[in-house]
Amino acid sequence: MSWRFIDTHCHFDFPPFAGDEVASIARAADAGVEGIIVPAIAARYFDRVCDLAQQHGALYAALGLHPIVIEEHADESLQQLERALAARPEKVVAIGEIGLDLYREDPQFDRQQWLLDAQLALAKRFNLPVILHSRRTHDTLAMHLKRHDLPRRGVVHGFAGSLQQAQRFVELGYCIGVGGTITYPRASKTRNVMAQLPLSALLLETDAPDMPLNGFQGQPNRPERAAQVFETLCELRPEAPEAIAGALLENTRRLFAL
Repeated sequence: MSWRFIDTHCHFDFPPFAGDEVASIARAADAGVEGIIVPAIAARYFDRVCDLAQQHGALYAALGLHPIVIEEHADESLQQLERALAARPEKVVAIGEIGLDLYREDPQFDRQQWLLDAQLALAKRFNLPVILHSRRTHDTLAMHLKRHDLPRRGVVHGFAGSLQQAQRFVELGYCIGVGGTITYPRASKTRNVMAQLPLSALLLETDAPDMPLNGFQGQPNRPERAAQVFETLCELRPEAPEAIAGALLENTRRLFAL
């Protein structure tokens, strides 16, 4: 049985895909991955991500300012984001990758939260969903999302928190991104979360070239490996594979209006 997938999170504007787009898209398609959402992480990538989406039918763009490179984001970056969204590029389907991160030294957390709030306000204004990054910040992020009450909601990508934290996001109307972490047998907490959440809340993603799957450590991750994430998810869930594949596709199309 051949399934169809959309990789809802792939940094396709980075190596090893940059300069190898046509072959990489074909490899993904061979594995059933027929669409790829490419989130930008800083203003200097906006044009490139939009150009990629224009040039390739399988690609969609998201524009956002990522907390991990907080020092790159000047006030002007926010204005660039606003201008880019106001131009309404047809294949921009979300604001992302945005969010909060307490992983690095000197995270500038107050500024991160200010920048997140500003981008959530833009999501409301332009009626777009958000693609959210969260490391060690789930409870704070949930508080911001509750306060902004976005009409289109979004997805918390690469989720590795507790079941209770995931359920809170789902109760707020957000989807949860399922990625390569579940392919590691030792990641029992995340595997357990993805087994128990409602199927209607799950999206498939790779975060390529980051987050390599089990067995591919040390190699760049790739969008076609979304198919292997799906296979692992089928092992963890009670539903039939066709029900899981259908739900993942439907959830993605509904959230991003594809």
